[in-house]
Amino acid sequence: MSVVCFNNICIKKNIIEVIEVIIGAAIMAMATAFFLLPNQLSSGGFAGIATIVYYLFKFPMGTTIMLLNIPLFLLAFYKLGKVFFLKGVIGTVAFSVFIDIFDKLPVLTQDRFLACIYGGIAMGLGTALVLRANASTGGTDLVSNIIREYNSKYRTSTLIMVIDIVIVTLNVLVFKKIEIGLYSAIAIYLMGKIIDVVFEGVYFTKLIFIISEKNEEISKEIGKHIKRGTTGLYGKGMYTSQERLVLMCAASRGDVTRVRQTALKIDNKAFIIITNSREVIGKGFK
Repeated sequence: MSVVCFNNICIKKNIIEVIEVIIGAAIMAMATAFFLLPNQLSSGGFAGIATIVYYLFKFPMGTTIMLLNIPLFLLAFYKLGKVFFLKGVIGTVAFSVFIDIFDKLPVLTQDRFLACIYGGIAMGLGTALVLRANASTGGTDLVSNIIREYNSKYRTSTLIMVIDIVIVTLNVLVFKKIEIGLYSAIAIYLMGKIIDVVFEGVYFTKLIFIISEKNEEISKEIGKHIKRGTTGLYGKGMYTSQERLVLMCAASRGDVTRVRQTALKIDNKAFIIITNSREVIGKGFK
């Protein structure tokens, strides 16, 4: 499907995404230079390999990352498209240059625990900004995208996890300290969580399913006193073969208890299921 541009909308969108990539790359570089690199920690990917090269040969980390990514981006040009290629090159060059600049500044902490916490959080924030702009700074996410172009049966998350485990294991073997791997695992975990927060938000919504003989009363009370709408879904109890109306209600965390209490007050035999909903869009929500 071709993309249609009206006036300068596409140009403006691409400019905004490039700025976002550069800002994200700068944050990633700060996380690496100020927290992870001085403490021999790895966030996986080519940064982990570059960390090993940095300590063994005193070779600039940013330059190593750029050199490792060159063959990948040549493949990406043919497999992933020109726009992704250009933004990826910008992200990789920015990340590499910023690392070598920040590496000359004083480190913020040499406490490995603090470094893995703050480094993981900052790395996740920067990576999320880059991914949100449909770009890459190279490394494992680019490798996974290329592999999936050849064989789509592999999941991106699985490929990234396997590659990162291998690279962190290499860090442990080279530096001969198991705690490096343990702290690096914390950093990678936090990095993933922050990426989820940026993409999916922190405002979790609850979905409440209510099965009762008094659905009408419960629905009216929830609407009148809690100001939440309900939807009736028709279901069938497979054990009894009876058809039942199931009430579904999307509610904020603060409303969950009130909805549950309202339902049980009207029908103390009501069957209630409460589950998480990652995102709800519409009136009363986003």
